[in-house]
Parts: sequence; structure tokens; C-alpha cells
Amino acid sequence: MRDILFLAHRVPYPPDRGDKIRSYQVLRYLAARARVHLVAFADDPADCQAHPHLRELIASCTIVPRRKGRVRATLEALASGLPVSLTAFDHPAMHAAMAAAPRTDATYCFSGQMAQYLPARTPAVMDFCDVDSAKFAQQAATAALPLRPLLRREARLLGRFECAVAARVTASLFVTASEAALFRSTGGSGRIEVVENGIDARFFDPAASFETVDRAGQLIVFTGQMDYQPNVDAVTLFAREVLPAVRARRPAARFAIVGRAPTPAVHALAKLPGVLVTGAVPDVRGWLAAAQVCVAPLQLARGIQNKVLEAMAMARPVIASPGAAEGIDHAGTIAVADGAEDWIEQVCAALDGAGQGGAARAQVIARYDWRARLQPLDALLGLPAERVAA
Repeated sequence: MRDILFLAHRVPYPPDRGDKIRSYQVLRYLAARARVHLVAFADDPADCQAHPHLRELIASCTIVPRRKGRVRATLEALASGLPVSLTAFDHPAMHAAMAAAPRTDATYCFSGQMAQYLPARTPAVMDFCDVDSAKFAQQAATAALPLRPLLRREARLLGRFECAVAARVTASLFVTASEAALFRSTGGSGRIEVVENGIDARFFDPAASFETVDRAGQLIVFTGQMDYQPNVDAVTLFAREVLPAVRARRPAARFAIVGRAPTPAVHALAKLPGVLVTGAVPDVRGWLAAAQVCVAPLQLARGIQNKVLEAMAMARPVIASPGAAEGIDHAGTIAVADGAEDWIEQVCAALDGAGQGGAARAQVIARYDWRARLQPLDALLGLPAERVAA
């Protein structure tokens, strides 16, 4: 049995946010066919001690707490000429952990920030997920001074680093063909593969057993990590520019913002009529099941949005922005809205019963099974081709 080093910028459990969902599913897949040695940062104190379920899956585990602030990381980046994305994750304890890590046959590196720790002379697969440098370039296009030049600098330096990493690893992974094409267009070379996100349709199943949410009115639901700025921007836009017009036509409409770590800006939205901010919930499925419609009005979105797959799997009508829908092969089973007026019309239609929730679930089951999505990792990491139950 082969030994795989699994590097991650965040402990891949519990799978309660987009990046941790993918990293956990990959780790579980690999652990079914190899001895996996996890080395990861923890930015949440609760993650500093690995969950027993995680320890059951893997051969060894090293977790390094990460508490470096953004200001310090920025100052270090400006002094060193490096991207902030790298200095934010540059930590002496992680270097020590890597020096003490067991020798392995291959490395799976999750997220570009961890590429600075890739062992020399060991075959490696680099899971970029999305082109992070492109996100910074997109943010810079609309940012005000003094942030704009810092974002442009980050996009340039990080893009250069991403290309250098891709040129020396066995393969670079992206979650959609469009992200892979974007990376090639920016100078990315080497073997570039698409390994899409999937969904656990047995867990996200409206017929499964979970605690229900009893909420009066017509519920519109957004789910996500609520200290992630694109999510903050999305719910702010919806609550202030779309919801008031929807409620003028459908007075029973309520907007639930469901997700942990809401920022003060998100909490402030709860003061608006019809807006509910839940914070962390033990199980998002109850909220999805209670929704008349799930929305993903993201203006900055790359790759495959797990929140959209989850809502589809729960057979809910979904409305997404073009960016949030772009990476998903939804076969027309979700609605796409662009601009406030379009959002208002489509949300009202969904509240009146429009939508293809059942067809969306069928599409997810047919297209996004995790095991099928992750099977290309077998060849990339030299794993046995035969199936091993997870």
C-alpha cells in the first residue's frame, strides 16, 4: 500500500464549508486505498485537535495552529517581495512539521498557499481548485484606493507563483474546464487536469432523516461561510436591492442567511424587514428543505459552488448568478438571474411554484457523484485501479 502526504491549508474536517468539503472528500477517497499522512493548518481553535473520525481515516496527523494576522502577513509580503497568500501561511512550525513528516510515495497538495511546502523529489499533485490569482485581479478591477494596487500586486505575484508550481508538479488540478482554460491562458503549463467537485446525494437527500426547520412564510435561503467577502457581498446585495421589491409583491417572503461566522455587516442585515441571520447551524439540510427557493447571487464566483449542488440535491428550486452557475452542468434545471430586476422576477416566480427541484436532484445524482469525480486521482497518484470501499 502506498503512502500519501496530504497537505492542506485548513484541517479537512468537519466538511462544513466549500474548501473543507472538497478536501475531506478527497482525503476520504485516498484513505480508502493508501496510507494518508495529513499535515495541515488550523485557523479554528476547535480544529487544533483532530476529530476522532478524521484520525480513524488516516495513518498520521500533524496540525499546526495558524494565527498570523492579515496586517502582519501584508507587511511581510511587502518586505519580501512575495504574495500575501504565501506569507500568510509561512510558519516556522509548519516548516518543522514538514521536516519531521514521514517519507511518502507521493504528495497531494490542497490549495496553492501550501505549495511552498511541497517536498523536493517527490511526485506531487497540486489541487489549485480555482485560479486564485484571477480572483485578486477581478477584485482589483472594482476596488478603491489604497486597496487596488495591493490587489493588483497580489494577482501578479501569485499568478507567477502558480505558474512556477504547475511547471514542476506531476499535475495541476482545477474544478472546472473553464478554470483550467483560464490558467492555461495566463501562462500555466505542465499537465493540467479537471477534477470536479461532487455531492454526497445520500446525505443531501430530502428523504433523509434530519431535524426540520419550521418557519412561517415563504422562505428564501442562502447558505455559506459568512465571513467570506463574496458571500457577504452577495447577501448584502440581495437583502438591500432584491428582497424589498420581492416583499412588496409577496409580503410573506423572508430571507434566511444561513452560515457560520457572520460579520458585523451581515448581522446588521437582520435589522431589515424579512431578513433572518442564523449564524452556525448544526445541519444545513433542515434549512434547505424548508426553502421555497435557494439563491446564490454571487458577483465574484469561480469554479463549482457547493451551495448550489447541495440545494439541487435537496430538490429545491435554485436561482444563481451567471458566475455561480457557470461551473455547474445543471442542464437547465436551475434558473440564472442577472441584474436586480431579473432577480426580482425570478424569485417571485419561484415563490409562486416555478422551478425544477426534482429535475435538479436527478441531474446531481447523474452527474456529480463524488467517487466518479475523484477517480482520475488513481492514475495521478499511482493508486490501485480497483475500487476500495470508503
